[in-house]
Amino acid sequence: MIASVLLFASGCKHQTTENAEKPKDAAGILPKPTSGLAPEQANQVLARVGDKVITVGDYAAALQRMDRFERLRYQSAERRKQLLDEIIALELLADEARRQGLDREPDTQLRLDQALRDEVLSDLRAAAPAPESLPQSEVRGYYDAHKDEFKEPERRRIAEVVVARVEDAKRVIEAAKDASAQSWGGLVRKFSVGRRGATATLPLELEGDLGIVSNPGQGAPSEPRLAEAVVKAAFSIEKVGGVFPDPVVVQNQYHIVRLTSRVPSRSRTFAEAERSIRVKLVQQRIEASQQQLLDELRKRIPVSVNQSLLATIKSKSPPK
Repeated sequence: MIASVLLFASGCKHQTTENAEKPKDAAGILPKPTSGLAPEQANQVLARVGDKVITVGDYAAALQRMDRFERLRYQSAERRKQLLDEIIALELLADEARRQGLDREPDTQLRLDQALRDEVLSDLRAAAPAPESLPQSEVRGYYDAHKDEFKEPERRRIAEVVVARVEDAKRVIEAAKDASAQSWGGLVRKFSVGRRGATATLPLELEGDLGIVSNPGQGAPSEPRLAEAVVKAAFSIEKVGGVFPDPVVVQNQYHIVRLTSRVPSRSRTFAEAERSIRVKLVQQRIEASQQQLLDELRKRIPVSVNQSLLATIKSKSPPK
């Protein structure tokens, strides 16, 4: 649970009197009021930890950072007290870490910088439009201008027998010509390395199955990763049920490749592609906003890089 309030501590205020001035951010602007709370409510002191105060607004913000399902756990008075105890524990441990100088450790500074970066980027993402709010004309325009993105290549389901000797490979190829799915399964169980003498854990027609693949360079990341020579052989077979006429050699083994089915190429319709286009367009806007912010920051904050020194830095290979 403490992970849910890790960024909470930065919101707690150093305050020594009840009437201390309301905290301001680095630009001198009052922080945004906590949603649903009037300013006078949000600034009420809920607890003190040393010279820091935890306000009702701080507490509400910790709740708001949770997802809605986790937030439901804190409906009872006992569970809300538990949350406050956890926030206080976070402050106490953070103070102890600072006392030990851990806040000055490079790793700590890096993690803090990363957390602050994530908060800025989170605000940019929150400001982006929802995918469903994009104009239909914009989404349709993207589809019409990028139709190649929505073409799905031909895919083929293939199976194989793997043997250690070329003589066995030639024998299987001859026996597999125009073989039924059942007969093919029998050949897998009789000859294939690792499947010889296998019991009926699979239906015969699924023996040796490698899954559905696309031509090399066209496949999706979710497709099986097979030797390129095996895939190329499969895409040169003319008819379903056919076998590549020669054994395919991969790492000193002989693969007999069979085409078991074919899924023709097709283009996704606009209706099929619309949701993914909307998500992509929103992501592009977020990325553009991030780049615009970085460009503005580089104009405001000088950045220099010692390129010659950078060129001398080499990363060590991990130990084997």
